Amino acid sequence: MAKQDSFEISQKQLDACAKLINLDAGTLAVLREPLRELHVSLPVRMDDGSIKVFQGFRVQYNDAKGPAKGGIRFHPEETIDTIRALAAWMTWKCALVDLPLGGSKGGVICNPKEMSQGEMERLSRAYVQSVWQFIGPERDIPAPDVYTNPQIMAWMMDEYSKISGKSQFGVITGKPLSVGGSAGRDDATARGGLCTVREAAKEFGIDLKKATVAVQGYGNAGYFAASLCKSLFGSRIIAVSDSKGGIFNKGGLDPEAVRAHKDKTGSVITYPNATAISNEDILELEVDILIPAALEGVITGANAAKVKAKIVAELANGPTTPEADDILYRNGVHVIPDFLCNAGGVAVSYFEMVQNFYMYYWSKEQVYDLLDKKMTPAYHSVLDTAKKYNTHMRMAAYVVAVERVAEAMKARGWV
Repeated sequence: MAKQDSFEISQKQLDACAKLINLDAGTLAVLREPLRELHVSLPVRMDDGSIKVFQGFRVQYNDAKGPAKGGIRFHPEETIDTIRALAAWMTWKCALVDLPLGGSKGGVICNPKEMSQGEMERLSRAYVQSVWQFIGPERDIPAPDVYTNPQIMAWMMDEYSKISGKSQFGVITGKPLSVGGSAGRDDATARGGLCTVREAAKEFGIDLKKATVAVQGYGNAGYFAASLCKSLFGSRIIAVSDSKGGIFNKGGLDPEAVRAHKDKTGSVITYPNATAISNEDILELEVDILIPAALEGVITGANAAKVKAKIVAELANGPTTPEADDILYRNGVHVIPDFLCNAGGVAVSYFEMVQNFYMYYWSKEQVYDLLDKKMTPAYHSVLDTAKKYNTHMRMAAYVVAVERVAEAMKARGWV
């Protein structure tokens, strides 16, 4: 079965929300499409002296509530439709956790695994040279995403600062601490997600000290999710996976040792004292908490009925299709939707912006406390809305977010 287009999925979800809350046709028409998007060609000199031209994008979906906010992906299979969908989800995500920001996303079609550090730097600076007029601390603030990192953000911030003639730390978030990054940013996505898992466990009477956890995807978010589930809750991590496959141990895995093994070998798959398992099988394990933390579209109409987890905490963007949502809801699986569950990253990015603006930086403990105070009420607003409309959590999250964005649009006279 062909994989569904991410932007079509995002529009389908929005249409269903609009129908549920009787959103007027004009407002829906504006919300269904990006406000603006930029396509750029990026010529980069490679290490062998040749020139290679990369294709890049920046989509600003909606900025009714404030400057646009969204990451930049470097990926060989990047598409404009994926970027549009992610920009839409960023719009809903910022609204859901009540940030004064809109949504955007960027990407470059490239394979970082085949590029040197020097080539990556030249590509990063070329991207900023092409989009700098469309971004800025009060316009659109990028951040790291798939295959980008704090170093890449530092190069991009530096290039923007050179062009503007002054240090502009606030143009980018997810930077190293030495150039205006925020304490607590590295594990913010996972930590914020676990705030919602904690609240869901209370709601459904799950003892997290006895809970079993499977994590699909062992990058930044997946690793921290596994590590924090164990350290904060005492949960048992029985399976993890990466792009090459997964490992399973019913007695539990040590997240730190697995991370060290992956750093050394490039994958979790040869980790000792564990059984090999596929990325597909990990989704169907009998666990209390399943954390999809890889790419979009992994839980579909074809496999949703086989998901046995009590809670699905979506740290990835768009891991569940609309057809799968309905099946999981009917089967009593509690899904914490992506733009709620993984909003910890953008919440701490916002905190980083605030710190950049007034040039005073908070401790990690302050950041964690503020993060919890954003994520916990956001979860309960979605849960209460789900009960009110007798619908699943993703639709409830859309209702909360779309109503907030629509209210801002109407206040500004856009519709």
